[in-house]
Amino acid sequence: MEKHIAHDDIVKKLDIMISRINGLEASSTDDYQRSMSSVLKTLAQGELNMFQELEHMKKALDLLTLELFKIKNKTDA
Repeated sequence: MEKHIAHDDIVKKLDIMISRINGLEASSTDDYQRSMSSVLKTLAQGELNMFQELEHMKKALDLLTLELFKIKNKTDA
């Protein structure tokens, strides 16, 4: 079974991938290559945004859980 890759490593790899795709787009010679590079860049940026939003959701869930524990402790006391 494979180990999970850390969030920061995934974000770093996606940033590197986007940089490489930008290089491909800059060096492309025809419209087809530019279009394919644009599609790849859009997909990679979508993945990057998804991971960033997931991190925000995890933080929000942690804050919500903390507030629920505070409320529970106030009602129990």
